[in-house]
Amino acid sequence: MNFHAIKAIYLFELHRTWRTLLQSIATPVISTSLYFVVFGSAIGSSMTQVQGVSYGAFIVPGLIMLALLSESISNASFGIYMPKYSGTIYELLSAPISYLEILVGFVGAAATKSIILGLIILVTARLFVDFEIAHPFVMALFLVLTAVTFSLFGFIIGVWADGWEKLQVVPALIVTPLTFLGGSFYSISMLPELWQKVTLFNPVVYLISGFRWSFYGVSDVNVAVSFGMTLGFLLACIITVGWIFKTGYRLRS
Repeated sequence: MNFHAIKAIYLFELHRTWRTLLQSIATPVISTSLYFVVFGSAIGSSMTQVQGVSYGAFIVPGLIMLALLSESISNASFGIYMPKYSGTIYELLSAPISYLEILVGFVGAAATKSIILGLIILVTARLFVDFEIAHPFVMALFLVLTAVTFSLFGFIIGVWADGWEKLQVVPALIVTPLTFLGGSFYSISMLPELWQKVTLFNPVVYLISGFRWSFYGVSDVNVAVSFGMTLGFLLACIITVGWIFKTGYRLRS
């Protein structure tokens, strides 16, 4: 394992974040703060509690997950697409670096940035609402697993995309709507019975539900099922990335 190569890719991607600090960190934090103002204050004033938790505190895990998913995908997809677009991907492919080392460097940096952002939003949330984390270890586990999983997913999107527009298609038209409909701002138990069953086909429900359980010990789905679904999606991403590296799919385009 060429750790020097991994470190070089990892640090280069992290430095890009510090160069674009306003876009990478400040914008998501400000957007999330606005959600707290609008949903926590405006809606929360008429909806006091959900599953025994104040509404302002209830939406904290959902907002963190919303930012985590979108930023993980964005960071990883842009990170691998930019070398393809500029042609510098050939420098990576011709260097004495394995595909695994390239993957660890890019995905590791994207996941790290997303985790840092998630923690910043967690701290920011304390400015708006009071909440406790009942299971901090489980919370950290879900945070890391989700960041790594969706960074892998973003890496796949970056390899698949052959234009800037395609980088935005999956996050904007699929992931973000699924997150909003996955219980970020409400409990799915509040829906009619038919729609509760339909919602269970949304994979993001399991991520948000498990993450919320780590905060308050309440969830829409059993936490073991949520954990299993997260691992299942992680495995699917790993298998897909393995196929990409085996076939060289679009890596040289």
